[in-house]
Amino acid sequence: MIIERRWKKWVYFYIPMTVFVIGTLFPFYWMFITAIRPDAELYRSWRAANNAPFWTFHPTLEHVRDLLEKTSFPYWIWNTFFIAVVSTMVSLFCGLLAGYALARLKFPMAGTLGTSIFVTYLVPPTLLFIPLADIIRSFQLGDTPWALILTYPTFLIPFCTWLLLGYFKTIAKELEECARIDGATRFGAMIRIIFPIAVPGILSAGIFAFTLSWNEFIYALVFLSSPEKKTVPVGVVSELIRGDIYFWGQLMAGALLGSVPVALVYSFFVEYSVTGLTGSVKG
Repeated sequence: MIIERRWKKWVYFYIPMTVFVIGTLFPFYWMFITAIRPDAELYRSWRAANNAPFWTFHPTLEHVRDLLEKTSFPYWIWNTFFIAVVSTMVSLFCGLLAGYALARLKFPMAGTLGTSIFVTYLVPPTLLFIPLADIIRSFQLGDTPWALILTYPTFLIPFCTWLLLGYFKTIAKELEECARIDGATRFGAMIRIIFPIAVPGILSAGIFAFTLSWNEFIYALVFLSSPEKKTVPVGVVSELIRGDIYFWGQLMAGALLGSVPVALVYSFFVEYSVTGLTGSVKG
């Protein structure tokens, strides 16, 4: 019986989990190995003598130094971080108010309005960037970070609103009603009671909004043209590939360094993210 339990645990847990972890972490390992592999090994056939594809015998930081010193990668990191943070803050503020209103206030067609807001999130960016480009040109914001800060909320606000709407509905209405009976206004109850309880949901929405802003490609490619004003996803692809020449060492170093901030955000707030997706105090 004990042997059978161990066999089932290995088949249904350990082996699938091992495959999942290896499949998830292998791209990061491959980026790291390629980023520290010298050109002599990087552009040599795997079948050549003393050239292993999954590790390197002579690690070097030359590609990282070239990326930081000979390209605009530090500007790309700062631009991406600034745009992602501001866009996330704006979207969270609007999503909080809209999500609370749809979850708590009773007004005609509230359900239809909530569904319509979520449907706008499903509209492909490839259909929206054409009219948005006309708006950006009218406001003369082209080739500036504000072009993206203005356009990113078009898909971040619907997402944050939809996520926070579902979270607010899981919070017991009795908590707010008790606060109002004790003399608190609706706004006071919202600020002092509902929002503190909804911190996991707010952080969850913020994490996803930050990730979507950080990884966005289409709008950043269309609205930014100067090399030093680009974001990491666009800069790595457009500036480190010249014609048919791929600078693989710098490409992988840029991709690895560009993914670190998002990985850190998820590692620090993963518990809040899970709680935000599973709900809060039930009524």
